[in-house]
Amino acid sequence: MSIHQAGVSLVPTVPVDVVGILNVTPDSFSDGGKYFDPTSAILKGLEMFSDGATIVDVGGESTRPGATPISVAEEIRRVVPVIEELSRHGRVSIDTFKADVAVAAIRAGASQVNDISSLLHEVAANFGAGWVAMHMKGTPANMQSNPIYEDVVEEVISYLSDKIVIAQKLGIEEIYIDPGIGFGKTLEHNLQILASLSRICELGVPVYLGTSRKSFLGKLIAEVEGDDVPPNDRLEGNLATIAWATSVGVSALRVHDVKSTCDYLRLAGLS
Repeated sequence: MSIHQAGVSLVPTVPVDVVGILNVTPDSFSDGGKYFDPTSAILKGLEMFSDGATIVDVGGESTRPGATPISVAEEIRRVVPVIEELSRHGRVSIDTFKADVAVAAIRAGASQVNDISSLLHEVAANFGAGWVAMHMKGTPANMQSNPIYEDVVEEVISYLSDKIVIAQKLGIEEIYIDPGIGFGKTLEHNLQILASLSRICELGVPVYLGTSRKSFLGKLIAEVEGDDVPPNDRLEGNLATIAWATSVGVSALRVHDVKSTCDYLRLAGLS
């Protein structure tokens, strides 16, 4: 029995997808190098499916602040073998902003493009893939230098609304939007977006949310405990954002900790 079934309403019962983050990189902010080897990556992806992930999101290039870009060929080399194997066992997404990488990934078995640039709509349309359009101010190399907005919520909503229109005109059937927590945003910007998630959900397409292990959670925890905590110790903060996000209609959660997230969703009666 879940808490929801017992009559304690934590959140509305809405369909929620859990998207497992699989970084096939040597330099991602929390697990860089851990799954750089294809065999390790495949085993981790299979574990994520077993733990309840709806989708495994494979990325071959770190998009952490200040990350060093890599070539198209290197990114393809990293992700294609992993996608080929995992797509035999469940649904796979490619996390990239490069068209050639997205095409190679789709041909290898990926059925969704998780696009931080929001520029790969034609790739998704041409190949019949799902498309996740994310808001980002700047590039991974400079996005956290000094992000400034007149009104971060209005800018994000306007930007994502435009992307929805573009995708619909192209006939993309599966459209997601992501407000881009941590991508060109300060702590205060992130909190303003989280507080306004219900407005973003009202745009009419499913909303992705990625808060997992991000630095703003460490800063919030530090305000309570007095010290920042490393990325791998920020699970409680992420679950708190998930509880809030699902209560206002967010329907896809991009996370590192698949099992803990799925356990929470089952307890809350959301899966």
